[in-house]
Amino acid sequence: MLFGPEHVERYQATDGEEGYEWNGTHILLLSTKGRKSGQLRTTPLIFDPVGDGYAIVASKGGADEPPAWYLNLSADPEVDVQIKGDKFTARARTAGDDEKAEIWPQMVAQWPAYDEYQAKTDRNIPVVVLERA
Repeated sequence: MLFGPEHVERYQATDGEEGYEWNGTHILLLSTKGRKSGQLRTTPLIFDPVGDGYAIVASKGGADEPPAWYLNLSADPEVDVQIKGDKFTARARTAGDDEKAEIWPQMVAQWPAYDEYQAKTDRNIPVVVLERA
């Protein structure tokens, strides 16, 4: 099963032919600029369409600290996204409480463990919406 850097490499090399479908979900590649290094960092993430955009979840498996990619896009919300062969620039924003309440069940339907992750931490796990720039 693809994971981490190998997942990113295979996805990029095959325009998502390998890596788009993962464990019964769909994966996009999110590239953020490192807030300290300035280097581009690419992460494979479960997503689902919402409105004109796409939702992702900053769960980090229920850890008490957010994933690095979330800290990066919080510092610079202009990100690059790849869904299969479709590559585009997007603006990332954290969903507000009401919007998160609408999107959360949709994301849990994609990956039921999100509810377990939220139960493991006092951190309010953010839902991020990616909108084409």
